[in-house]
Amino acid sequence: MRYETVKTLKNEDFKRLTGVSREMFEKMLTVLRKEMRDFGRPPKLGRADQLLMTLMYWREYRTEFHIGITYGVSEATVCRTIQRVENVLMKSGEFRLPGRKALQPSDTLIEVVLIDATEQPIERPKKSNVSTTAAKRSITPRKRS
Repeated sequence: MRYETVKTLKNEDFKRLTGVSREMFEKMLTVLRKEMRDFGRPPKLGRADQLLMTLMYWREYRTEFHIGITYGVSEATVCRTIQRVENVLMKSGEFRLPGRKALQPSDTLIEVVLIDATEQPIERPKKSNVSTTAAKRSITPRKRS
C-alpha cells in the first residue's frame, strides 16, 4: 500500500491505519526529508513510502517478508529501511517517549498480582503386568539351521 492511496483517507481512518495522526506523520516526514541522505542509486521507495512501511511494521508487526512483497522490494531492503528510519527519528529527539519515571508518578498506587503458573504433576495410571499383553512366542518364526 503506497502513500498515494493512503493520503486520500479521512483523518480518523488514516490514524487507524498508521497509528499516528496525519499531523504527526507530516512532522515525521519533514524530519526524514531533512535528515536522511541518499547514497548511490536512488531508492525505489520515496520518503513517504519508507515512513509508511516503518509505521506498518510497528503497527501491524508484519514480517519483513510480507512487507517486502507488498512494496515490491526485498526483505533486506525492508530491514535496512526500517532501521534507517528508526535511527533518524530517534536521533531527532522529537519522537521519543518520556522515561518510565515520567510516565508513572510517585503517588500512584501499584497493585501487584502474582500468578503461580508452575507445572503440576498429573496422575497417571500405574503400569502393571496385568494391563500389558505380551505377544505369543509361537507367532515369531524360529531360525532353523
